Amino acid sequence: MAEMRKPAGRAKRRASARLKSVAGFLVVVATTYLGLLAVTFFIGRVVPIDPVLAIVGDRAPAHVIERVRQEMGLDLPYYQQFWLYMTGVLRGDFGTSVLTTNPVMADIRRVFPATMELATVGTLIGAFFGIPLGVLAAVKRGSLIDQVVRIVGLIGYSVPIFWLGLLALLVFYARLGWTSGPGRMDVVFEYTFTPVTGFFLLDAIITGDWAALRDIVSHIILPASLLGYFSMAYISRMTRSFMLNELGQEYIVAARAKGLSETRIIWGHALRNAAVPLVTVIALSYAGLLEGSVLTETVFAWPGLGLYITNSLQNADMNAVLGGTIVIGSVFIAINLLSDVLYRMLDPRTRTR
Repeated sequence: MAEMRKPAGRAKRRASARLKSVAGFLVVVATTYLGLLAVTFFIGRVVPIDPVLAIVGDRAPAHVIERVRQEMGLDLPYYQQFWLYMTGVLRGDFGTSVLTTNPVMADIRRVFPATMELATVGTLIGAFFGIPLGVLAAVKRGSLIDQVVRIVGLIGYSVPIFWLGLLALLVFYARLGWTSGPGRMDVVFEYTFTPVTGFFLLDAIITGDWAALRDIVSHIILPASLLGYFSMAYISRMTRSFMLNELGQEYIVAARAKGLSETRIIWGHALRNAAVPLVTVIALSYAGLLEGSVLTETVFAWPGLGLYITNSLQNADMNAVLGGTIVIGSVFIAINLLSDVLYRMLDPRTRTR
């Protein structure tokens, strides 16, 4: 009887531990998101831009300004304003854009797929080149190859992205004519191409519009390669660090003692174990490209969320600026949490903690 109670007790303790873990996870998510809302609310109140004047203009009569201020709830105490702001955001209501006169959420739904498409292609390019370069640098540690890879990564961190973007446009578009210029596609396709999902590469494949696909690829290759270069710099550096740690482990010595080939040891054993934390690195790199593509979109006139926020900021459209900031912050939080979940799924050692 006592032996039957022990497994039941262990199962109850495991269930209780899982419940506490889930509860703690939800508390972290809620606290982080509440902090994001508090920061954006504070920014909206300290910037030297009056949202009322941005709507009615600085020549509007005083009674009109006062009425709009009351309608927007700006005459209420700050804690009431924050409550209204938070409940509106949770409903997906970011207000109306002064620049486009559309609901901010509708504008974000329209432009965000372009940012996701650009960041996704950039991350794929960064991972495709960054992982092999990081592995090669670790295997050839201290060699000329290692130094070159590290210098390339250092340049990726140091050179301003807008400068590289302008240089890329000058060389590959203006001088050589290898790629198309700014924008997402040529004007001629804007009247014949029908978006389905908002991701133009996928839409062109779905509709079988191969001429549009070639034009879309020609437009995205420069900004995506630029973002991919910065992603590659980060991924290659972290891959090198993870591989150096794995190559110094005892199981690598044992594998060499058994006579396994270096190729199998490096790619089949060391990289396999290094891939667990590398998933988190790639996810964070993707999140970084989503939030850090503002300058790239501005240089290449890419009609994504970054350009939308930039134009809104230049026109004192704070509803659009804060709405875009919240969306980017929310995606960043979600990707961080997803990477943490994937890390726990891929690494059995974390499940016992």
